[in-house]
Amino acid sequence: MKILFTGGGTGGHIMPIIAIGRELRRLSLDNDNLKLYYIGPKDKAAIVSLSQENFKTYAIVSGKIRRYFSFDNILDMAVKIPFGFLQSFFLLLVIRPKVVFSKGGSGSAIVCFCAKLLGFPIFLHESDSVPGLSNRIAYKWAKKIFISFPKTEYFDLSKAILVGNPIKKELLDGDDTSAKELFQITSLKPVLLFLGGSQGAESINDFILVILNDLLKKYEIIYASGKKNYNKMKMESELILSDELEKYYHLYESLGEVELKQAYKIADLVISRAGAGSIFEIAAAGKASILVPLPSAASNHQSKNAYQYAQNGAALIMEQENLTPNFFIGKINYLLSQPAELKRMREAALQFSKPLAAKAIAREILEFLG
Repeated sequence: MKILFTGGGTGGHIMPIIAIGRELRRLSLDNDNLKLYYIGPKDKAAIVSLSQENFKTYAIVSGKIRRYFSFDNILDMAVKIPFGFLQSFFLLLVIRPKVVFSKGGSGSAIVCFCAKLLGFPIFLHESDSVPGLSNRIAYKWAKKIFISFPKTEYFDLSKAILVGNPIKKELLDGDDTSAKELFQITSLKPVLLFLGGSQGAESINDFILVILNDLLKKYEIIYASGKKNYNKMKMESELILSDELEKYYHLYESLGEVELKQAYKIADLVISRAGAGSIFEIAAAGKASILVPLPSAASNHQSKNAYQYAQNGAALIMEQENLTPNFFIGKINYLLSQPAELKRMREAALQFSKPLAAKAIAREILEFLG
């Protein structure tokens, strides 16, 4: 059984693929003959992560059609996209998968187009409430369409299956004692967990630096700054951080699977961007959260994700343009002084969550394959 996955190289595309791959192996009655493949843009972190999960990976040249004027569009459309098409077509001919599963993102539309030409069935999953361009193109070719949010734009919802966004079920296995040891938590203050997504959140980092000492006077912080912002964040926080507050500050460039599950377990409140991956992890962990959507996200999808998620009271939303020190700290102080409100938010998060999304998709794939 050959199953081929495709999707953009960011964590929001790769982590769900890994989650589905794990469930396929758990559910399959014939793991010896289950072969998982991945075709996508060249991204070292993505390729390494998938290879560690026993995916056979192939990198293709990936072009991008920008929705604004750019000379890069000429290069991409004249060279990169045609070359990526030839690569994908050849790889599909060689692999001959039983099904192609698209997570959307850069390069996935080309792979799906080749699969359509060659007659390979296509399954598609959309993480966000507003599909990206690749999935909007591939949507009409798909035999099965999985969505994360009840209201997903552009798609015919009568043909879609609402499953949520796949997360690794291992992220729900955190332990209080292990978390305290891992992060050296003092247990003297409530714990705030800041997540910037796989790409980081430079504007939030800069904002937090302004109020870091004020926050640490009342709270302990686990902070994932993003790889590209880590060195700057580390250097600047060391310059401004009071000596007596250092033990309450735990800065990381990113949190791996082990660190993330322990961080979710120990956190009293999560402050995060509003990518679908983060939202569904926070929900499954049953955590109250403050979401700060990325203003520049394509089609404003992070804001739309956040508002759908917050409808039942699972989260507070703070638009980035409205972030001010007093307002932000005031919201955190209010929430963490209201145990009943926090409990209600946690319950609402769990009601929204769909921790079995990866299992549901894996089961659909295996049933289709017979």
